[in-house]
Amino acid sequence: MSYKGIYSKLVTLFSLLLTILFVYTAVSKLNHLDTFHLRLERMPYISSYASLISLGVPFLELVIAGLLWFSKYRTIALYASFILLGLFTTYIIIVLKYSDSIPCSCGGVISALGWKDHILLNITFMVLALLGILWSKKQYKIQATQKSVQ
Repeated sequence: MSYKGIYSKLVTLFSLLLTILFVYTAVSKLNHLDTFHLRLERMPYISSYASLISLGVPFLELVIAGLLWFSKYRTIALYASFILLGLFTTYIIIVLKYSDSIPCSCGGVISALGWKDHILLNITFMVLALLGILWSKKQYKIQATQKSVQ
């Protein structure tokens, strides 16, 4: 199997995993929107933006999940995934370092994770997004080289 095929399959796998993560978390938040909003209101530093975040984050997660399946938009969706997960992770680290009370605003199975597990999960998915970005670029370079040779 060529490297082109391997990179393409891995980028597709990473896109699938990110899609599952984002759809699961978005649906979980939307299914329990009142609870999600209430928990956001109790979060340090972002409580005044709870209304915007409670609708904006699930919407953004679903948009990113959808864009991951269009090859034209996949790289930008991988960047968006990396940035969104980076923001979540940075926020968790800041709250853990500087706040006393930290309610979890996650839903479903993910809410059962401890904070260190949240950070580890986010970093794992950030690595997948970053590898997807790098390998998508590599795949496009391979395709461009092949087209210019023909």
